Parts: sequence; structure tokens; C-alpha cells
Amino acid sequence: MFQGNIDLDTAIPVEATAIPDVLFERGLYWASGRSGVVNLVAAHKWFNLAALKGRADAISMRREVAAMMSDAEIATAQREARAWMTAH
Repeated sequence: MFQGNIDLDTAIPVEATAIPDVLFERGLYWASGRSGVVNLVAAHKWFNLAALKGRADAISMRREVAAMMSDAEIATAQREARAWMTAH
């Protein structure tokens, strides 16, 4: 359990930094169901973004997740990744 303080005035959102490790971690979060829910579309999106930012192992994770998804789900994840890149 997290015990500490987050200073929201000085915190930098992930979108502003977009570092590959954080993007990869988001993919792991959704792929593993850490929140209690597995979301393969979200996992694929974040692994895709991490791969685009240079995280090589995100490519194999994205492929592994994609193997469990329908074509429509993959298309949705790709659209969401493109939208994120356009917005940030």
C-alpha cells in the first residue's frame, strides 16, 4: 500500500514525459489485471506506444496480447494509440 504524499502542483503527467518505461508499465498494468480487470485493448495500446518510444521488449508483449484479441479489438487499440500520439 502506498503511504506518502503526491504533490500535484509539481507532478508531471505521463503524457508530458512519455518515457518508454512508464508506457510499458501501463501495458503491464492492464495486461496483468492488477486493477482487478484485464483490458487487452488498453494493454495493446500502451505496449504499442512503449514500442514506438524505443522499448524493444514492448514489441513481444504487444504480440502476445494481440494473439488473444479480435481484429476489431486490435484496430481499436491502434486507433487509441494514434489518438494519444496526436494529442501528445
